[in-house]
Amino acid sequence: MKRREFITLLGGAAAGWPRAVHAQQVAMPTVGLLLAGAPKPLQAALAGFRRGLAESGYVEGQNVTIEYRFAEGRVDRLPALAADLVRREVAVLVVSSPDGTFAAKQATATIPIVFSIGGDPVQLGLIASLSRPGGNVTGVFQFTAALEAKRLGLLHEMVPKATTLAALVHANYSPAETQVRDMRDAAARLGIQLLVLTANSESDFDAVFATLAQQGADGLLVCASPFFYSRHEQLVAHAARHAVPAIYEWREIAAAGGLMSYGTSLADAYQQAGAYAGRILRGAKPADLPAVQSTKFEFVINLRTAKTLGLDIPANLLSFVDEVIE
Repeated sequence: MKRREFITLLGGAAAGWPRAVHAQQVAMPTVGLLLAGAPKPLQAALAGFRRGLAESGYVEGQNVTIEYRFAEGRVDRLPALAADLVRREVAVLVVSSPDGTFAAKQATATIPIVFSIGGDPVQLGLIASLSRPGGNVTGVFQFTAALEAKRLGLLHEMVPKATTLAALVHANYSPAETQVRDMRDAAARLGIQLLVLTANSESDFDAVFATLAQQGADGLLVCASPFFYSRHEQLVAHAARHAVPAIYEWREIAAAGGLMSYGTSLADAYQQAGAYAGRILRGAKPADLPAVQSTKFEFVINLRTAKTLGLDIPANLLSFVDEVIE
């Protein structure tokens, strides 16, 4: 082959490379990940999600791409973020929080949706039933919003002489009404007064803790909410400043200095969601995948915080606890 012919052939081949590379990129599926919270507190959850995807052979950057969207705890941002991911024609849309799932359902009736949420998806009307979700939606029920009564009981055991306990509710969170009802029922059974406080922005926190002190509440239950989880460092700091024993939903909050946490494993729930997303990428349909319930529960006590508050941990709680952070 003559030199000129070789150069011409090489140039023609090179001209086709970008198109070939572009074709490979288009062929690589994209998962849209719409999270109600903020990036930093969700790192363990994101790692769990990637592990779940890997169970089906999907590795980010190798044979799947992930488009991340974070609402930073602001419910009002979810519809626009969901619509953006739908416009990008993602192969599957993975969402957290009931509000995120409602936004995703409103944005698409065809793209498969996998949720990982704390509220009961059947009670909220997101799916027909756990065993037969129907439509284009399935996912993981984390139980977090359904555990408020249990958390209130654990807080009462930590401060058994308490006559009044407070609960902080994110009023804009879809399961809020159910959370309040469950806690009022639990307070009646425990024979204590329940002070229900609400917050929808960080600017509300000072007033919340001032009211808590004025009313003489002996402890605080911070209810499950992506908004509160996104701002748990501020809430833990407020509780420490006011010397208030408090219980939260996730282990990560106890690790950050919160007194106690009780809930399912966040990383485990997102791993389950990742596994479902991987199965859908391989051809499974959401209607054929029963919604699953988290089964790994964690009760965590921060011993250093307990000592700072001057609390002796009751023996019955120590026998039940899964982890004591020292």
